[in-house]
Amino acid sequence: MLVKTGIGQDSHRFLPPGSSKPCVIAGLIFEEAPGFMANSDGDIVFHAICNAITSVTGVLILGAIADDLCLRDGITDSEVYLKEALKTLGTQTISHVAVTIEAKRPKFSKRLLEMRENIARVMELNISQVGITATSGEGLTDFGCGDGAQCFAIITTMVV
Repeated sequence: MLVKTGIGQDSHRFLPPGSSKPCVIAGLIFEEAPGFMANSDGDIVFHAICNAITSVTGVLILGAIADDLCLRDGITDSEVYLKEALKTLGTQTISHVAVTIEAKRPKFSKRLLEMRENIARVMELNISQVGITATSGEGLTDFGCGDGAQCFAIITTMVV
């Protein structure tokens, strides 16, 4: 059995207040925050997971496949990008995905379970295979000050 671990990161600044673009994180809309400055919906969780998959497979998803889907086909839904990333795993299976978000806003505590459920649904995993945490970072970074949000993701895959 071969075990691989991948790490990914993504971050985006928020659009100015009053922007009509929704804030999408882990495929869910958070109405209490503006959307992200990004070509796509800017979903930092799905983007970080895509980058973690890239670090395992070597297949560039963001900046390549996702940009093509966005710019050529007008697809801005990061769930589509994540599903494309999952296809690159081939015979590898994901045993666990861990996500941590740094942001002052929106508040995540009441929606962490819903976020885990949605990540598990999209990735076709059991919810026990998905972990998620969130922190404000005590205001030490632009993310902790409320200017945007960042996410780190780690995946563990197995090839039997």
